[in-house]
Amino acid sequence: MNYLDFEKPIIELEKKINELSELNISDDNILTPEIKRLRERVEELRSSIFSNLTHWQRVQLARHPDRPYTFDYIYKIMDNFIELHGDRFYSDDKAIVGGLAMFGETPVMVIGHQKGRDTKSRQYRNFGMPNPDGYRKALRLMKTAEKFGIPVITMLDTPGAYPGLEAEERGQAEAIARNLREMALLNVPIVTVVIGEGASGGALGIGMGNEVYMMENTWYSVISPESCSSILWKNWDYKEQAARALKLSAQDLLKLKVIDGIIEEPLGGAHRDGTAAAKALEKTLAESLKRLCAMSPDELKNQRIEKYCRMGAWLDSGA
Repeated sequence: MNYLDFEKPIIELEKKINELSELNISDDNILTPEIKRLRERVEELRSSIFSNLTHWQRVQLARHPDRPYTFDYIYKIMDNFIELHGDRFYSDDKAIVGGLAMFGETPVMVIGHQKGRDTKSRQYRNFGMPNPDGYRKALRLMKTAEKFGIPVITMLDTPGAYPGLEAEERGQAEAIARNLREMALLNVPIVTVVIGEGASGGALGIGMGNEVYMMENTWYSVISPESCSSILWKNWDYKEQAARALKLSAQDLLKLKVIDGIIEEPLGGAHRDGTAAAKALEKTLAESLKRLCAMSPDELKNQRIEKYCRMGAWLDSGA
């Protein structure tokens, strides 16, 4: 298990527990009470730490290398998943995955960003940063879902769309913009969940949902804290202040009515218990699809458009 910097007090206690557990003492009455006391202390400490997380700490949790990714959730809560490949224009972008699956008794088209677990798979998935081909593949799958009246589920987890020259040459901005337009007018339900990082248009390019949710320890913003710090302060040293100012946490965005709800994670983050995190996600998706599948295509489109038109704030100067 990988630990983050702010979890260091927990690490020390768990090391002591492991050391005591490995001692070869025949009388269990000597060690058992002490191990029990330390385990209770670990839970108290973990509860204290995770009930007072800063914005930057939540960003760190969203990036945790052991955190469940799109495929992890698909295989835990869906059946008969068939991955579909390619955008029919250029290539099969490995940073965005998708396909048909059964969610309970409901057929769905599930699409999401996919990161890698090790160096080789991270390079293969381009660190979860899609090229235009990925957004065009996602749009192809969404239009296929629309053709057969199948709901769409999208899972967001990207540090941003790939910023390379070749991506711009192939129309990165156009691909994202087209997705936004087409998703706004899609005739089937769209449920979106931020399962990790939700950075900029790279996330929004598959994230225009009728209902949008965030896992508890995730972030969703127009820019990453590091990039914001680099622009405003000319270095990354102020990333913690930037994270706070951006109001990028699920708790902030629920207050701002950008999202529709927060999916609770196991204590310590989704990576501590992927099965429990998946069950919480499954419950939210089931409730959301039940509501949305009862709506007509026109109602779905109008609800989606009105939802995004209500976002933001402005001041009428009276001029």
